[in-house]
Amino acid sequence: MNSSPASSFFTMIEESLAVPFPTTVLGVEVSVVAVDLAEDGRVVARCARGSVRQDIGILDLPLPEPAPEGSQWIEAYRYWAR
Repeated sequence: MNSSPASSFFTMIEESLAVPFPTTVLGVEVSVVAVDLAEDGRVVARCARGSVRQDIGILDLPLPEPAPEGSQWIEAYRYWAR
């Protein structure tokens, strides 16, 4: 596995984030069911609604209130990526 900072953040997010959790993406309620490291090196959230699955860059993922356990690693990744 790539040892980039993004892959290190991915590891912490994957190990710490309590999934699944609900959120709203572009006005549509979805469930974040997993996180993954995309081929291009981005950390993505795997979102589901019924049988439809869509990966969304974790930097673009709106977090619900209250945020799920482990979401501090998403915030740390967002801070690092700025």
